[in-house]
Amino acid sequence: MYRRQFLKTLAIGAAAIAPIANYPWSNTARAATSGTTDLSISKRVLEVNGKAATVFQLGTADGKPGLVLNAGGDFDVNLLNQSGEDTLVHWHGLTPPWGMDGVPDNPAKLLAAGENRHYRFPVGQGGTHWMHAHTLQEQALLAAPLIVRTAADQARDEQEVVILLHDFSFKTPEELLAGLKAPGSGHAMAGRMAAGQMGTAMHGMEGMHQQQMPGMAMPGMPAMDLNDIEYDAYLANDRTLDDPEVVTVEKGGRVRLRIINGATATAFTIDTGTLSGDLIAVDGIDVVPLQGSRFPVSMGQRIDIRLRLPAGPGAFPILALREGAKERTGVILATADASISKVSTIAADSGPILDLALEEALLAATPLARHTPDRTYSLTLSGDMASYVWEIGSADGPMKVTTGNRVELAMRNMSMMAHPMHLHGHHFQVVGINGRRINGAVRDTVLVPPMATVAVQFDAANPGHWPFHCHHLYHMATGMMSFVAYQNAI
Repeated sequence: MYRRQFLKTLAIGAAAIAPIANYPWSNTARAATSGTTDLSISKRVLEVNGKAATVFQLGTADGKPGLVLNAGGDFDVNLLNQSGEDTLVHWHGLTPPWGMDGVPDNPAKLLAAGENRHYRFPVGQGGTHWMHAHTLQEQALLAAPLIVRTAADQARDEQEVVILLHDFSFKTPEELLAGLKAPGSGHAMAGRMAAGQMGTAMHGMEGMHQQQMPGMAMPGMPAMDLNDIEYDAYLANDRTLDDPEVVTVEKGGRVRLRIINGATATAFTIDTGTLSGDLIAVDGIDVVPLQGSRFPVSMGQRIDIRLRLPAGPGAFPILALREGAKERTGVILATADASISKVSTIAADSGPILDLALEEALLAATPLARHTPDRTYSLTLSGDMASYVWEIGSADGPMKVTTGNRVELAMRNMSMMAHPMHLHGHHFQVVGINGRRINGAVRDTVLVPPMATVAVQFDAANPGHWPFHCHHLYHMATGMMSFVAYQNAI
């Protein structure tokens, strides 16, 4: 029942006209300290590549996109739907009570046009999170940052720069989905990467050896499918590299990048160029710092990178390289007296293919206590580009848990596309990759490449009927979604 209801709501679309405006992106937003914050869903017209397009806006009364909150307090938000159409917002990375999660009809109804809804629950620990529609409206930029700062974050002598990535199309989400499902559409070939090229994945990661991807096609196997939609533009904070956001930074200063991949169907590699950085958190949760200059981030994932700037003047592009393609986007960090050169939206070389090399190297700063799982579910991710139907199969039946259980989800991807798998209402630890047990990162979204296996564990401590799905919007919309159901929760 829940899956049918959910898929019905995905068809909700977009369409009202607003004055042309860009978000006033600000990296010095102050956290709401007390009282209820009004968060409005509305419409705006965004100019992309010289053309106007109607998109959503999700921000506070002062016109800033998203929310900045303090850790340890309450998420106390009045959500106002001023968009002219029914919608709802999911708080990705937070662990609210099930009724406030923001997935239509699971269990909350859509927020009708003109309706307001109040949310209040503990915001939890700090982290880089985001919020977005759990419908096709996500493609029309119904998304924004949701940053939770700790007291230590606020005390640090460092500048925060938030970067929200998007893939953008002038087509409606319904048109994009129809094109993917159309017989003989050719999308399977458009995004296909020849098997011989797949060993180049993650070639830029500093301090890590280059290795062949676990899902690399062998003779007689089909090649990996990468990008099934060719978008009109790739955005960082609503802008392309033809007119990028330029963030003024201090010479010799320290910068914390909070990067959110809000794209619906595009994975990126973040390239910090001449600046080597420390990866300090994934999906809003601390990891043992890992140095590098290239870091993968799949759909729904977030990464925090700490940079130390040189003492002299300079401009430092922070680029997001599209997986297996030459398109890129990003922002420019620049000192006040720097000379800023134009950066092309098209690179000389294709971006790396995402694999599990970084995931295998990550260590949780605060891992889960070791515990033998009470429940284990073996899951198979399947589907293909030709039929464009994607599924999650369980060899152990429906995923049912009881409060207090330690639960393991062991995923095997038998399709030729990678799937960033996201669990609502919980954080999990990555405990196994391709049969090898690890003490990996605690996060909420993990990539499972083709023919790879990934195991995660979580503690069942938030009763509900929680979605577990691929964060590729069109995979989710065509079937790659299941639920973790607490006994007697419904």
